[in-house]
Amino acid sequence: MDKRINYKHLHYFRTIAREGSIAAASEILKLAPQTLSGQLSQLESDFGRLLFKREGRKLKLTPFGQQVFDYTDAMFSIADELSYFLNTDQLIERHIFRVGVSSSIHKLIVYNLLQPAYNKTPQLHLICKTGETERQLNELRTHKLDLLITDRLKVIDDVTAFQIKEVLSSGISLFAAPSIAKKLREKGLPESLQDAVLLANARNAVYFERLIAWLAKRNIHMRIGAEIDDSALIKIFGSHGMGVFAAPTMIADEVCRQYQVELLLEIDSVQDKIYALYNEMSNASPWIEEICNTQFN
Repeated sequence: MDKRINYKHLHYFRTIAREGSIAAASEILKLAPQTLSGQLSQLESDFGRLLFKREGRKLKLTPFGQQVFDYTDAMFSIADELSYFLNTDQLIERHIFRVGVSSSIHKLIVYNLLQPAYNKTPQLHLICKTGETERQLNELRTHKLDLLITDRLKVIDDVTAFQIKEVLSSGISLFAAPSIAKKLREKGLPESLQDAVLLANARNAVYFERLIAWLAKRNIHMRIGAEIDDSALIKIFGSHGMGVFAAPTMIADEVCRQYQVELLLEIDSVQDKIYALYNEMSNASPWIEEICNTQFN
């Protein structure tokens, strides 16, 4: 049986929860405390669960009440925004730009890629989501995303379904914690990488296959110690001495500074390429065009 939802009672509940007492809420709502108490009791009866427990003179949300409040507050917050939007003298257009980003891409690179959109529209409302490319492709197909920034062209079944633009290319470098870097240098690079632990960021990324091929050409085999499909997490593992990891050379200084690791090798012949995917017709076209036409060093 569906639970009844009385939105007037929910509004009263939200105010009581925010103020911490029925007395304080009654002053804001201009209702008698007895009336509010009765409405709250009715709401709890409708839900079949207690929303508050009393602590001294204050009301504290129960775990169930907290969950109801989270939904209610989000719902009425949007209603408040709508009310403001409808009643303001000057209606302001919201410039919403929804971007999906493959989690394997370093966050500094993502910032640099998206910054030109803000240059185009300083009041831009950016909604940026990181995650798996396959799921984000579905969101791009259904126009839940305006743009997808990815390094995973191999997982795209039909590349003709999207507009695709290469927006950045960088050589790859290998990094390690100082203690590991010292040992590898003493034994002589790159031969000392033989049997060393490699933290794999994305085995289905083109650059990873080329890195393995570059090592194989020199008869070097590294042991895959972990597969971590998150650009920040893999660097944290690497900074704690869990193995060697790869990152774009263009951000080498930032990687070393932020994660306290050292650069082992620059491999210019192995390129990490990042692409922008988008639908042909999009309300976000001005920002996408700005990103795609910017030259990144």
